[in-house]
Amino acid sequence: MVELSQALPEQDSFLFDLYASTRRAELQAWGWDEQMQQQFLQMQWTAQQRSYAMQYPAADHSLILYRNLQVGRLLVARSDEEIVLVDIALLPDFQNIGIGAFLIRQLQEEAAASARPLRLSVLSTNPARRLYDRTGFVQTAENGLHIRMEWLAPQVSKPSHYNDMR
Repeated sequence: MVELSQALPEQDSFLFDLYASTRRAELQAWGWDEQMQQQFLQMQWTAQQRSYAMQYPAADHSLILYRNLQVGRLLVARSDEEIVLVDIALLPDFQNIGIGAFLIRQLQEEAAASARPLRLSVLSTNPARRLYDRTGFVQTAENGLHIRMEWLAPQVSKPSHYNDMR
């Protein structure tokens, strides 16, 4: 029951609320009042949107629908050389029920069919790291804040006597 639909500008309110939901626990630990949290979240969300637009201008930006409800977003950049999972975010009530893993498997199938690596970058403290580990991503770099990860399709090995069959 997971579907994708193109994200449209009129859905920015949902997308902001989604972003805020992924940062609430972190901000509450800082002890800021609600107004200060909202201002900070708005500033950070705006910066994230601008950064993604500059780095990945042709990325596919989709809303994730589960049983016809808006539950998240998926941002994927594709080139001839690679597929980049730029961002995947789900509302807290829809995390850890298989939606993210399902979407990642779809991207892995696409990457395997096109012989491209699937790459992503994740904040080192992000719990989603466990999902990426479970779905076969391996760490390729780390800068202290972010971890770069990559998934490559398993190589189909040819039998050793393959050359003799020509």
